[in-house]
Amino acid sequence: MGKIHHFLGLNVGLNIAQLSPEDKKKAYAADITYGTGNEFGFDYLRDNMVYDIQDKVQRGHHYAIVDEIDSILIDEARTPLIIANKSSLGAELFYISAEIIKFFEADTDYELYPETKQIYLKDEGAHKIEKAFGIDNLYDAEHQDLLHNVMQSLRAFAVMKKDVDYIVKEGKILLIDKFTGRIMEGRTFSDGLHQAIEAKEGLEITEENDTLATITIQNYFRMYKTLSGMTGSATPSKQEFLDTYNLQVVSIPPNRPVQRIDYDDLVFADYQSKVKRIIEEVKRLHAEGRPILIGTTSIEQSEKLSAYLSKSDIKHLVLNAKTEEDEAKIISLAGQKGQVMLATNMAGRGTDILLGEGVRELGGLHIIGTERHESFRIDMQLRGRAGRQGDPGSSQFIISLEDDLFINYDTEELDRFKKKMKTDENRLIVSPDPNKFVRKVQETVENAHYSARTHLLKLDNVIDRQSKVIYSMRDRLLKAASEEIFPEVTDYIKNYITRITAKYCNENFPSIEWNLNGLIEELSFIFIQFSLTVKDFEDKDQNEIKDLVLKEYEQLKQQILSLQNDEELGNQLKRFMLQVIDSRWIEHLDIMNQIKDGIHLRGYGQEDPYRLFEMDALAEFNNLLFHIESGISLRFIEYIKNQYEFEPKQ
Repeated sequence: MGKIHHFLGLNVGLNIAQLSPEDKKKAYAADITYGTGNEFGFDYLRDNMVYDIQDKVQRGHHYAIVDEIDSILIDEARTPLIIANKSSLGAELFYISAEIIKFFEADTDYELYPETKQIYLKDEGAHKIEKAFGIDNLYDAEHQDLLHNVMQSLRAFAVMKKDVDYIVKEGKILLIDKFTGRIMEGRTFSDGLHQAIEAKEGLEITEENDTLATITIQNYFRMYKTLSGMTGSATPSKQEFLDTYNLQVVSIPPNRPVQRIDYDDLVFADYQSKVKRIIEEVKRLHAEGRPILIGTTSIEQSEKLSAYLSKSDIKHLVLNAKTEEDEAKIISLAGQKGQVMLATNMAGRGTDILLGEGVRELGGLHIIGTERHESFRIDMQLRGRAGRQGDPGSSQFIISLEDDLFINYDTEELDRFKKKMKTDENRLIVSPDPNKFVRKVQETVENAHYSARTHLLKLDNVIDRQSKVIYSMRDRLLKAASEEIFPEVTDYIKNYITRITAKYCNENFPSIEWNLNGLIEELSFIFIQFSLTVKDFEDKDQNEIKDLVLKEYEQLKQQILSLQNDEELGNQLKRFMLQVIDSRWIEHLDIMNQIKDGIHLRGYGQEDPYRLFEMDALAEFNNLLFHIESGISLRFIEYIKNQYEFEPKQ
């Protein structure tokens, strides 16, 4: 595409993870910048952690065109982008809890909800942990770190699957993107989950991460003044595009009429019967010379099926996250005569698979889907590998009730269907209509995912609004000249003084209950020369006390502004302020994560958990602002007290 843009007089930049900040800056300065959604999001977070305005790489959010927009804005939207730093938590604990949890049993020690991947520790499990560590109550405040550790080990054991959610390569855990089947380079699970998986797999444990900054893909792309995109499978999600992004979906007719034949699903009662039919179909079509692309939903499934094909002496190529280095070469062979290819969802999404000589006459490429995906749109993408640009082709899903989609579904509903179903001699379900049941299951799972995305967005909207306040605070400091920093810091000091006066002289309590000694003590840390005493405050109301304190503040302000020409002090002060804002913000994110973790419990009180979350978040944010103001005020005053001599007060 670059050649077309250059021809039109535009220049093009490419933004990838390996670039230096200077090269990233150049890429963003171009008329058109190409890159992945994740990398743009991470650059935005990193830009809000710099200590010099010149180190920012992005230049505003004007116009975004997102390719495969449903994959980026919907499928990947349940995973927030997180920038983390190394934390000092010990690794040994993960090994110990991994050993204990190996012996846990579902429904006895813990409860797992596969649709939402929520997991809860039951009393029996909690007692086992308490016994192992010799403690009375796992839920006591002093055991908070242990509880967190145990829950992450339990999640690693019961929820996270090898070769589905991650692979082990050269002694490292590498994350798999569930929607594309690709390795997510440079990404780790956050909040101790990565370390818990390393312990489960018996690997060396890397340091745990503390969240420094976070944003969801949804909120990142909603910052663009204009957002647009394209995909071959947006229509099923047009309501979500409208609700979340205010985007209308417009269908564009194909360039040439679609000739692909999409056969009804074949649904078998068990996995073995399904595999038997897949092998038969592959043998039949292979004998005709037609190329076949077999789609699976995970590496685990593709490797299992590959073993069955090898046992049946069917030569085939495998394309998954373990072989993605050869993707371009492998995918270019997919349309050749007699070719059998086994692939996860990554295989050439949006790529035109070219048909080899004589293949068109045989009926084109045939697609076999071996499992229905949790999202109907991804099944559409798999079918769409065949019959591109008016080519002939066909597709069919051959699935079973033992597939992950059904196992993770409502077991009671599945049992009811199994009692009613009738099968032929090959265990193929003939009644009631299995396709109807499959559609119902897919809709249920898709609705659960939609709820999860809405849930995440509701929570993240609160944090997003807070982060914008903090980031604009940082930007104001970064853009300020050295001498402009001094009036900024005096504002922080004024806010801090006002808050502590209101704290010790609370107008909701009678003045006899005010802690005037505490107020004097706190104020003495702030003022360079402080002469007020408890006597000065006695028999005065809150406004009179506030006026007295602000009179003292005006003198302090003049002392601070007298240092305005000291450029070195101004730069030092700017750094102080940024460090305080950043360290307090990191602590705040940790608190917000803890509140988020407990949100499911809030629903039991017959109250709206989101309203309670917003109230808690507001209280914590006010707390954060107070800590920022106090941190900056106290640190700055202490510094100038040690560095400068001031004239005694008259």
